[in-house]
Amino acid sequence: MTALPPGTTAWILTDGKAGDLAPCRGLAQALGLGAEERRVRPRPPFSWWAPRGPADPRDRVLAPPWPDLAIATGRRTVPALRALKRRSRGTTFTVFLRDPRIGPGAADLIWVPEHDRLRGPSVLATLGGPHPVSPARLAAARAAPDPRLSALPSPRAAVLVGGDSRHGRVRPEAQARFLAALDRLSREASLMITASRRTPAPLRADLRALAAGRGGFFWDGEGENPYLALLALADAVVVTADSANMVGEAVATGSPVLLFELSDTYVRHRPYFAALGHYGAVHPFDGRLDGPRYEPLDFTPAIAEAVAAAYLRHRDALARPTGP
Repeated sequence: MTALPPGTTAWILTDGKAGDLAPCRGLAQALGLGAEERRVRPRPPFSWWAPRGPADPRDRVLAPPWPDLAIATGRRTVPALRALKRRSRGTTFTVFLRDPRIGPGAADLIWVPEHDRLRGPSVLATLGGPHPVSPARLAAARAAPDPRLSALPSPRAAVLVGGDSRHGRVRPEAQARFLAALDRLSREASLMITASRRTPAPLRADLRALAAGRGGFFWDGEGENPYLALLALADAVVVTADSANMVGEAVATGSPVLLFELSDTYVRHRPYFAALGHYGAVHPFDGRLDGPRYEPLDFTPAIAEAVAAAYLRHRDALARPTGP
């Protein structure tokens, strides 16, 4: 790993969505940075104009001292990231995760998944994206297991449930099939279930009842978030297909990942899931434990290496004399 200079400062810019914070945090951690998290809050009409419009002048997210490096994702952060570049007089190295929708000039370096079409000299494309589920963190979670989970009989299945998104709503018939499949699975594995803020309330209630009735675990928001522990202790991971982030984190474990479509899978995620299936990491979920273990897939270190190298080139260019 290319080392960053001691004292390198960093910001994370998002609008607060958990699905945006996780990849930014994962990249910052891989870079060894204690990044300051700042939340953009553009108001109309500036929020309507993002990503193409200017930053909201009323948003106080941008205030000096400027960081050496800024990591951002999400449509609403694009104007703020561009404004940061201007206000820092080009000294801040800017990184954007996923397609900013305004071309490769939106940041000094842009990461996109391979199935996105955006390409350019400043664009890095890998099959999966950055996340905070590192081998070291998984090992630590296994070495000091969460007692709420380690008491469950093996084999154990982590169940990561998403829900409604801007790309699709949970279908009632799919929800019924999902619950029936989980009930079948509970007869051969202990269920460790966590839902998201996007999970519809009726589905959440049914998942809670299923865990209680089958002697499993359902995280109700009380106590420490067991997400990492679920992944670390799982012999298999059931994931709903509405979140590419959750699938990417699940395949970092090396445990078989069992995919279920609660809603129509976003068309841009299908090539990614297909590639993971070809690798042998992902299988359709039909209520059974299925699939062997495999070499864990984690693209975070390679992405961090590319960001660090690009940042150091940027810093060296700033240090070179510009005059005659």
